[in-house]
Amino acid sequence: MKYRRWIPWLVFGLPVAVFAVWAIADNASLFFKTLLNGLTLASLYFLVASGFTLVFGLMRNVNLAHGSLYLIGAYVGWMVGEHTGSWVLAVIAGFLSAAILGLLMQVLIFRHMQGQDLRQTLVTIGLSIVLADIALWIWGAEIYTFDPPAWIYGSTTLPLVNKFPTYRLMVLLASIVIGVGLWLLLARTRIGMMIRAGVDDRGMLAASGVNVQRVFALTFAIGAGLAGLAGVVGGTALSVSPGEDTRYLLASLVVVIVGGMGSVVGAAIGALLIGLAEQFGLAYAPTYSVVFTFVIMVIALAFKPRGLMGKAT
Repeated sequence: MKYRRWIPWLVFGLPVAVFAVWAIADNASLFFKTLLNGLTLASLYFLVASGFTLVFGLMRNVNLAHGSLYLIGAYVGWMVGEHTGSWVLAVIAGFLSAAILGLLMQVLIFRHMQGQDLRQTLVTIGLSIVLADIALWIWGAEIYTFDPPAWIYGSTTLPLVNKFPTYRLMVLLASIVIGVGLWLLLARTRIGMMIRAGVDDRGMLAASGVNVQRVFALTFAIGAGLAGLAGVVGGTALSVSPGEDTRYLLASLVVVIVGGMGSVVGAAIGALLIGLAEQFGLAYAPTYSVVFTFVIMVIALAFKPRGLMGKAT
């Protein structure tokens, strides 16, 4: 029945609408400030999860070391930023270091374990532990932060919210640009067509003269690089410390599960739901804030087992 597709949106939307009316009437400034905080956190989650949805959701590679790519990219970016004084170079270094590491993982590990989900899971769990220990050995247990460029440093005055960090607004804008770029790459370009075709029938794609392994390696490198880029962006908005790899891996898993595997739009919706739930939970119900994420996941999967934007395979 067609009406059933609206049930999950009503289950989500009705309580949210009632809460929003109450919260705005009670304290409009707190509500809109929390809303912006949720949007910027969702932007960061999307930057990490967008790479994860390419690797896990689209290519069906179970990479549980994705959080380690975030952490390594952040640390390498911090080193480059400290030595050069350039935040832009730090972002580039974070992207490239994670992309190279991801490329090595694809060539040395995933290329030889295609379709072997259990082996991929076990190997990447072990790899994530090794990478976390290496990072702890090199950079220690200190907390590192980045200074944003001067042109986005400071705050911007907004209606109802008053002052809000300009950098966080730029993170929101950057995530929108990257999300649109990824969607265009996958939906409107020849390489996007090859990626989708390679997942569905790699034998037929190879028979047409396309180097499937090269296409997959490039896709994996882009997904890993996005995690490293997010490491620098997240380290500037928040901080970089041991344990961040696990946090963002779990966030990416939840975002992809809720939004739907292989869907960039689904990843954006999932990140939006999780980011807003976390921030509103911390602001209005801190004792139970951790529960809201799992409630969203349970409700989404109860009505859409493949995720909100997931498609039948």
